[in-house]
Amino acid sequence: MKTIKGPAIFLAQFMDEKPPFNDIESICKWASKLGYKGVQIPTWDERCIDLKKVAESKDYADEYKSKINSTGVEITELSTHLQGQLVAVNPAYNKMFDGFAPKTFRNNPKKRTQWAINQLLLAAKASKNLGIKEHVTFSGSFLWPYMYPWPQRPKGLVSTGFKELAKRWIPILNEFDNNNVDLCYEIHPGEDLHDGITFERFLNSTNNHSRVNMLYDPSHFILQNLNYLDHIDIYHKYIKMFHVKDAEFNPNGKAGIYGSYSDWIDRPGRFRSLGDGQIDFKSIFSKLTQCGYDGWAVLEWECCIKNNEQGAIEGAKFISDHIINVTEKTFDDFADSGSNKNDLNNILGIN
Repeated sequence: MKTIKGPAIFLAQFMDEKPPFNDIESICKWASKLGYKGVQIPTWDERCIDLKKVAESKDYADEYKSKINSTGVEITELSTHLQGQLVAVNPAYNKMFDGFAPKTFRNNPKKRTQWAINQLLLAAKASKNLGIKEHVTFSGSFLWPYMYPWPQRPKGLVSTGFKELAKRWIPILNEFDNNNVDLCYEIHPGEDLHDGITFERFLNSTNNHSRVNMLYDPSHFILQNLNYLDHIDIYHKYIKMFHVKDAEFNPNGKAGIYGSYSDWIDRPGRFRSLGDGQIDFKSIFSKLTQCGYDGWAVLEWECCIKNNEQGAIEGAKFISDHIINVTEKTFDDFADSGSNKNDLNNILGIN
């Protein structure tokens, strides 16, 4: 067993136009004062990082890393959630996802996809230059509009979708392998990788690529009625990253999992700040610790009621209180009477 690192915080939901949230040094100082030891960096936000420079210059990467460390925190991982989403986009979502790319690549899905792939390739090199061994992204999705099997899906639609998804990701995975970095897909609704079975489909489609791993976020599982504790038992060897995010699911006589097209605050399933939802984090931290997870516990704040600053303040203590310092001895060692081979044989009646 190993002790989980933390607390850390994902900066994506905190960047803003006002200080101290408008540049990387000031927001890192803010996070450090709250008790965070690490920050997860959103690479699409130029206020946080120049991904190209970090990828192409080890000297620049060292300077950037030193600047972050000087604020009292370290970089836990880089994130390409938005770029990863654009690796695979069903045409139904072209307009809505166009905003994830620079203006010069909008209204041109092919160029937008190539830009996204190039961003992932840079992220692999940037992670290596920063000395980081894990990276988080989204898988993107060809199949999400057909998640519910009505109208009847044409035979071969799902296998065709996963085959193309793997075709786009394998060169990226190879680049991550070349840089000795694990690629962790956040298992998330809206992505083709949104539960355990779809993760396995993708893994099989990539010929069990060694760099295919996952970010574990229980909030996305409780909203699907998926057993998030069993998920750890099944997939713990693939879990290399952990978002600590709370949620609640309160179905009623009017609405359930699908949410009735309601806004977040009115949906039966909704994200909450840490401690305000229904997720059993004591069991999660226990299971992850028992399974040997030694990565970071990273707050991702998403709540439709509580504001992000209060969520961040409360989140640092919440994570710290749940991290288990693993024991180095057995609790009943005081009763150990000692043993040798003869004693063992005598106890068992072996002559």
